[in-house]
Amino acid sequence: MRSREEAQALDAQDTLAPLRALFSLPEGVIYLDGNSLGVLPRATAARVQQVVTDEWGTGLIRSWNSAGWITLPQRIGDKIARLVGVGAGELVVADSTSVNLFKVLSAALAIAKADDPKRTVILSERSNFPTDLYIAESLARQHGCTLVLAEPDELPGLLNAQLAVLMLTHVNYRTGRMHDMAALTAAAHRAGALTVWDLAHSAGAVPVDLAGAGADFAIGCGYKYLNGGPGAPAFVWANPRHADRFWQPLSGWMGHAAPFQFTPDYKPAPGIARYLCGTPALLSMAALECGVDTVLAAEPLGGMAALRTKSLALTRAFAQIVQARCPELSLASPADDALRGSQVCFAHPTMGYPVMQALIARGVIGDFRGGDKSHPAGAMDILRFGFTPLYLRFVDVWDAAEHLRQVLQSGEWREERFNQRAAVT
Repeated sequence: MRSREEAQALDAQDTLAPLRALFSLPEGVIYLDGNSLGVLPRATAARVQQVVTDEWGTGLIRSWNSAGWITLPQRIGDKIARLVGVGAGELVVADSTSVNLFKVLSAALAIAKADDPKRTVILSERSNFPTDLYIAESLARQHGCTLVLAEPDELPGLLNAQLAVLMLTHVNYRTGRMHDMAALTAAAHRAGALTVWDLAHSAGAVPVDLAGAGADFAIGCGYKYLNGGPGAPAFVWANPRHADRFWQPLSGWMGHAAPFQFTPDYKPAPGIARYLCGTPALLSMAALECGVDTVLAAEPLGGMAALRTKSLALTRAFAQIVQARCPELSLASPADDALRGSQVCFAHPTMGYPVMQALIARGVIGDFRGGDKSHPAGAMDILRFGFTPLYLRFVDVWDAAEHLRQVLQSGEWREERFNQRAAVT
């Protein structure tokens, strides 16, 4: 894009433009943080109010049956399944991303070690999201395993006879780099290992084909590109060939084969239902369903393929404009479309935080991720911009890049108010 007028022309031709009306967007805000917390769907407030007032207020406990509360984890799970390439009845909504990772990584380790006790390594990316690494570190200690961290290009060389599980986030949270799920899964399987994929930055953002890739387990979050609201429930998937092999470690009553028989002994439900644990959070579930429906609303307009095409156009344009106008920053995301998720990240050694705060004060909301100064590969601070094609326009790209240029050239980021660190950065 060479001008704001060109951006406006692209918006006029955008077949996905009507989807913007599904969201409640604050006036004067360019929201580039949907990769951290999605925008509020217009339908959500009324739906949650209906659950509170009618289903809870009037229906009371009868709503477990009359309003279908008891089947919400499966019903919403079937909707998300359409976005990640798996079948109905294979995926459920439950708990948080971290809890679900604990479940599937535990199961994957049990399967791998049952097949070959010498397999004692969990392999992951050094810049994987910290909660994934923390859970893996905890489980490695419990199972007598070792967590090995590597750079992306080092991963293929570490797929060996000691590997139990390759655990990766499909799209890296810091850089937006996207792994080749099919190729890495196939390579891990050739080495005799299993795979666990975190889809937190993929589901609803990029096309995912878990079944086609032959993946073993996957988890994901509901509050980013699925627009489910803060703290929305997560989801969990186990390949049907593995689902019945082991109990997951959090064997709660909702994962029982007959939870309302109230027997004292645990009998796991068949298939993915055993990955449920406690009572589902109904209000959050209702909000999540509204968010998932906004993504599914793209299906008549081309679905995930159309969203991906627009996402790449938005991210490509933003990266090119910022690179041309803001030489102080270095591109931290892949320039190659095939390797980039739905975000663009720029790096700077020191000024990332105040620059982002100055942008937010102007109504351009992205986010900041601090660097790991202990490791050269992650030492840079990251300005992170997420692009959700459901509601973002090309003119938003142009205006956001212009605000970033002005913040840098004016030096306003040096103001003391932008350099005071908040609890949440």
